[in-house]
Amino acid sequence: MADPKAAETETATTSQAVSRLLSGLEAAGAPRAARLEALAGLRAAVAEREHFRVRVAVIQATGAVIQFGNAKSLDDVLSHLAQRCFDNIPQVREAVIVVMGEWLLHLRDRYSFFHKLVPLLLSGLADEMHENRELALSYWKKVGLQWEKENEDDIKDKLDFYRAPPYYPQGVARPGLGCRELVTRHLYRILPGLCHDLTDWVVGTRIKASRLLYILLLHAEDHITQHMELLLRTLYRACLDEENLVGREAVSSWKEMSLRMTTRHKETNALLPILCLKAAELIGMFVSPAVSLKLIVSDLEKVPQPPHLMVLSAVTRGSPRNVLQPHLGHLTDTLSHPHVSQCTAEVSYLEQLLGCVEALLETCQEDCKEVSLQLMKILVTVMAIPTVGHLHEQIEEAMKSLAEVQGLVGLLGLYRQHISELMQWVSSAPDTWTCYSSELLQLDVIATHSGPAIGEALQELFLILKTCLQTSKDPLMRLKLFSTLSQLLQEPNKSINSEGQFCNYLEIVIKDILAPNLQWQGGRTAAAIRTTAVSCLWALIDSELLSPEE
Repeated sequence: MADPKAAETETATTSQAVSRLLSGLEAAGAPRAARLEALAGLRAAVAEREHFRVRVAVIQATGAVIQFGNAKSLDDVLSHLAQRCFDNIPQVREAVIVVMGEWLLHLRDRYSFFHKLVPLLLSGLADEMHENRELALSYWKKVGLQWEKENEDDIKDKLDFYRAPPYYPQGVARPGLGCRELVTRHLYRILPGLCHDLTDWVVGTRIKASRLLYILLLHAEDHITQHMELLLRTLYRACLDEENLVGREAVSSWKEMSLRMTTRHKETNALLPILCLKAAELIGMFVSPAVSLKLIVSDLEKVPQPPHLMVLSAVTRGSPRNVLQPHLGHLTDTLSHPHVSQCTAEVSYLEQLLGCVEALLETCQEDCKEVSLQLMKILVTVMAIPTVGHLHEQIEEAMKSLAEVQGLVGLLGLYRQHISELMQWVSSAPDTWTCYSSELLQLDVIATHSGPAIGEALQELFLILKTCLQTSKDPLMRLKLFSTLSQLLQEPNKSINSEGQFCNYLEIVIKDILAPNLQWQGGRTAAAIRTTAVSCLWALIDSELLSPEE
């Protein structure tokens, strides 16, 4: 086991030696060959030493070698310095920030390396330590102001005719013009490598890249538009990672999580999708929906997947209400189309589909009145899937929000408004139903959750029952429909007889539905059907809907 005192002595000795080398190099008297040799030795020292003071001293010396020597050697050390951005010791990361800031301010050939240096300095804006973030911000502001002065003629019109963007994230200070121009002009060179890091196998790299992506998009603003295809493709892949699909409950608290911005092991998995979706919010804010929604909807229509919906809900949340409103109809038509809403029973997909509805309600509010029926179809479709029982409370909350933005009284008012359209929607072709038909599950939700509203659509309801409860139809489907009918007959005055019209359909119920299914047939399934038919008949008699003569 190593002696701690000896290790401390070695650290101090190495640090002093490197510091002396740093002082000598600052005099800029050494020839290029000597500087490069010293640089190689410094890189080896960092790789071999575990003590952070040694790493700090070596980073400082490396900065001096490049700044006062020949910048052609910068590529040799840049990857090493980038690795130090992941160092666990704040002082090491601080040293990287200082070196990057000094290079961006004073390096003679800095214009040739902006696209390599800017990302490393901007990474410091998302550092865990407040002091490091403030230091990086201070350097970044100086770099931006210096660039403005050096390029004043090129950006004279932008300086003279300053115009703030119509929409900007609340509580976020807009970077200066020089800072924005630096990012905008080099984004096409920075983004491909950054997008590659977003899908890296190392979690820490993905976290760092996602933080940097948010910062870059915040600077680029509407210039994001020309990079949309690459951005969306990368965000899809980042959200597709199974590690990224953890902690969905946290997605609703993006603002809170963005303040924490930590990479502790327990939070890493939940943090990555949140950071990516925060970046997607900026797409909604800065990019016209005519562009962003067109691309996302196109991808969704080809092969619907959870990441498409995750990104869509984030873009929706970031979009200004009045900008999104003209596209609301097309967007909800796409989401409610069976190809999208009924393509799978996978829980993660349905959760994201519900998230899109919630995002639309949160963003568009009263404007959702125009697309209330489409949103209702989506919510009924999700609720009808047996595997999402844990989402029923969340779905009902979304329905209540939809009713509230329209001034309706709770779920009953919402169902009353749409009961006729919903019944027509599910009754398009009942003669083709089987026990696997999604319409069967949707009918059960509408009939059993609409309460008294179902009494206003008895014609459509009994047309379906009469068609599907023929003895020649799928036995399992008939069993399910009899179960639904029995449930409605338990309290008929609160459901099918709420309007006092059930008596008009008694003959259909008894002669066309119950009587044929009460006839004896062999088999356990037939016996189960007779049992449910008898239970329906008993519920009908017990409900006192029949007069003594009837």
